[in-house]
Amino acid sequence: MDDNKLQVDDDSQVYLAPFQKSVLHPAHVRIFLIQNHTQRRSSWSTFLHPDDNSPVEHQFNDEKSSGSGNTSRASSVRSTKTPRTNAPRSPGLTSSVYPNKDIIYESDKNGSLAGVAGETPASVKRKLSRASVYPSGTNLIAQDAFGPKLATPATPDINPSLPDTPVSLDFAETAGDSLPPKETEVDPEILYFRDGHRRIDMVLVYQEENEGVMTELEARRREQRRTFQQNLLKEGLQLELEPKESSFDGKTYFLKLHIPWKIKVQYAEVMGLKLPTKRFKTIPMKTWDTDNTKEISKFWARWARWAEWLHKIHTWDTSKYPEEPHFYDYIDSSDREERFIVKERDNAYTPAQRSLIVMQILLRARYDENHEKSGIRRLLADGTYLDCFPLHEGPYNKPMRNGEILDRYLLYLIWARPAQWFKKQPLWLIRRYFGEKVALYFAWLGFYTKCLYPPAVVGFLCFIYGLGSMDGEDNIPSKEICDFNIAGNITLCPLCDKACTYQKLGDSCIFSKLTYLFDNPATVFFAIFMSFWATTFLELWKRRQAVLVWEWDLQNAEYDEEPRPEFETSVKTFRINPVTKEKEPYLPVLSKAIRSLATGSIVFFMICIVLGAVLGTIVYRISLVAVFYNGGGRFLKRHTKIFTSMTAALINLVIIMILTRIYHRLARWMVNLENPRTQTEYESSYTFKIFLFEFVNFYSSLIYIAFFKGRFFVHPGDADARASEFYRIKTDVCDPAGCLSEVCIQLAIIMVGKQCFNNFVEILSPKLWNWWRKRTQIAATKNHARRYTCWEKDYQLQDPGRLALFEEYLEMILQYGFVTLFVAAFPLAPLFALLNNIAEIRLDAYKMIKEARRPLAERVEDIGAWFGILRGVTYVAVVSNAFVIAYTSDFIPRSVYTFVYSRTENLIGYIDSSLSEFNTSDYRDDMKSDVEEQHPETCQYRGYRNGPNDLVEPYGLSPQYWHVFAARLAFVVVFEHVVFALTGIMSYIIPAVPHSLTTQLQRERLIAQEEKYDKEIRGKEDEDPDDSVN
Repeated sequence: MDDNKLQVDDDSQVYLAPFQKSVLHPAHVRIFLIQNHTQRRSSWSTFLHPDDNSPVEHQFNDEKSSGSGNTSRASSVRSTKTPRTNAPRSPGLTSSVYPNKDIIYESDKNGSLAGVAGETPASVKRKLSRASVYPSGTNLIAQDAFGPKLATPATPDINPSLPDTPVSLDFAETAGDSLPPKETEVDPEILYFRDGHRRIDMVLVYQEENEGVMTELEARRREQRRTFQQNLLKEGLQLELEPKESSFDGKTYFLKLHIPWKIKVQYAEVMGLKLPTKRFKTIPMKTWDTDNTKEISKFWARWARWAEWLHKIHTWDTSKYPEEPHFYDYIDSSDREERFIVKERDNAYTPAQRSLIVMQILLRARYDENHEKSGIRRLLADGTYLDCFPLHEGPYNKPMRNGEILDRYLLYLIWARPAQWFKKQPLWLIRRYFGEKVALYFAWLGFYTKCLYPPAVVGFLCFIYGLGSMDGEDNIPSKEICDFNIAGNITLCPLCDKACTYQKLGDSCIFSKLTYLFDNPATVFFAIFMSFWATTFLELWKRRQAVLVWEWDLQNAEYDEEPRPEFETSVKTFRINPVTKEKEPYLPVLSKAIRSLATGSIVFFMICIVLGAVLGTIVYRISLVAVFYNGGGRFLKRHTKIFTSMTAALINLVIIMILTRIYHRLARWMVNLENPRTQTEYESSYTFKIFLFEFVNFYSSLIYIAFFKGRFFVHPGDADARASEFYRIKTDVCDPAGCLSEVCIQLAIIMVGKQCFNNFVEILSPKLWNWWRKRTQIAATKNHARRYTCWEKDYQLQDPGRLALFEEYLEMILQYGFVTLFVAAFPLAPLFALLNNIAEIRLDAYKMIKEARRPLAERVEDIGAWFGILRGVTYVAVVSNAFVIAYTSDFIPRSVYTFVYSRTENLIGYIDSSLSEFNTSDYRDDMKSDVEEQHPETCQYRGYRNGPNDLVEPYGLSPQYWHVFAARLAFVVVFEHVVFALTGIMSYIIPAVPHSLTTQLQRERLIAQEEKYDKEIRGKEDEDPDDSVN
């Protein structure tokens, strides 16, 4: 058939003018500009009727031109399967609006036709003055007095021999000013283009300045957008523009992107994205599966039934909701499409995969003739586009109006609702909807939460043991302290000079019982248990991650990264890349060193501020003690330590949260100053700075109380301490009952307070943000009664940003530090962490489903730098717990006293042996208490020192001190070596890859080999069919 001839039906042919060889697709309406042998112009079109899904034919009515310019609607719309043509018998001045209100046709007296998609009533009133048609069928650009308005893609029905230069068609002036206004409203739930078939895979948002006074910057941005969108069309994407007149504020454009199936398959094959195969199903990996159930013992049979019952409880109802599919994935290819499970092409790839493919195209598309200037991230950085995001799928809390249940609503039903807190997470559905990076975070969080059950139970039992034995025979020290006939009547030296008074040891009765709750024989066992638990957790997570990496095909998920747009625009020096041999921006080593030195100095300064805050809380604690002892009543004097510890911890928590907010902004500024080349380097630098600061910020006060408080104190009346610049710190001593209770109070308030505050912020902050943004936009919109479209609703949601998961990971890593580093001081820490994480999973899910925009999908192989941080915290936790047991708790001093100094081999008399005597006459006049009129002859203080009458060294270190010191040092060395050796053996015994996964990998290789053989055999049969028959 001739290229310029179109066969319409059996008995008629229509010839096309060469410049009219164009097939246009505005809003799914196919338009042919044709010219028959009588030089009359006509058109036919098919479109989707708004009331049903069958194609209908529209024919223009013949009208005689009278110059009136009145518009008329189509007089006949009838169903048909085959498009037909009907040339106007007398060409007239006509304008026709199709029943779906999406397409406007204008025809002048010469019969020129044009189509414009997506016009709103406001823009319908404008007169179109010009249209440009590209002969190659690339696009149609309609323009009015304000300039170009729309670029629409075409079908691949293109004649490559025709030149790709636009031919302008001028519309004749009409007497009427406008078309009749049509009340059009986009379905707010629509997830497709206006044709109802092409799914929206991505949305770009931009605004333009007042077109009458366009600045040079806006002109550059407009040109960049025009070039960028043309290149997107060349890449195969299809675009549809929502003009600003139809937006909520009248100034925002929404450009909707759709990727066709053919382009999707091509990019998926290059990127290694896979589809499920038809031939094989995976073997579900259940530890209790067996082919010989009759030989299983009764015990294991009962355990299997119990495990299945638990599994049923923790799984959603598969009769109502879909269960996780089990298929092998294989790289898609257009020549093997029949081998894959593809019920509908539109749903073949997951929403996350579609957005990932579109994002790859956006990152590669050029926006300038210069090949170096490409990528959507640069356009977002310089304001050419305001945002780029994939759409949520429908409403979160109800199905679509047609009854269809989309992934967003399904995730809300079985995952994000608080009532589902005891159900397992649908990781396959999270991955399908949000992508692998988000799914991997929730997989890690869920795994970490499950692993917290054993330490939560054991820690709670340790607490119950301490609570139950508090008044038992084992708690002899507390009995002696509380009994004024034994040790309770011992006079203690003042805790400070001048203002403090002498106290009785019995005033520390409550504090000693509180200390015993967490400083008992079970505490040592729990600290050892937690050291093994932490190592086991990391090894088991490595196994779990290996399974997920295989199931989600993440083995080669990380691609070569492009430089950050901010790096390329700010760096002025270039070099030749040794790999690509192309010129690239380069930051010299000297410049990097100077920037690193500057940021390092700022980090050191901020750490000094944190340490200054710790010093301030020390001064506050000492001052408050003096105030209570000087002017407080009997109740305050007896509970001074508890009040000062709790209020100091609360103040420290407030300071920590304030410094955290300040430093996070400062850290981002510092990383921008360093200007890393890639986004991975940016995130790694940001992660290191934030974690270093937060580690010092949250743990410095705990480290001080646990390991340094009271260590600088010598004895009362020490003149050298008074002359020291750190005199305040030297006088900050622990209660005679020990420092472990203060560590417990500090840890409980900071950990629980931080979790409560963060959860409150996570719930309230997005709601306030979305409420305020929606309120301001409603106030600015011109039509308050208009319903918002789905892209407008999503644009109003909180932007998660590229570091959305950073804060979530950081919160959990800090919690992991609380659980492991000082767990010997607070055995209930795992229990509080478990309760928090159960709520955290649902809060994060609810926030991502309802309050935040859908994040851009990303493929990652692991949890990144966080695993290295977890391993480092685990190693430090072993050392920390060893020192907490040896130096903070009284486990070693009590053991030494029991086996060396006690005549009855128990703790009777331990309190008296742990105190040293001081002669009050050795006080200088500027140290004596002004509160007391009469001073006792001697007083006691906590420590192992000689008495005042020692002939060799009064107030010197006693032999018992050196015995305890040696025992402590020996315990730390033995504890560390034993734990590290056993955990190392455990790491070696537990393989990083499960045996069941090894089997699955072998099966996968078999499937790949079978596919390869089938392809080769099929290819040979296609090449030589005769041989295959013979």
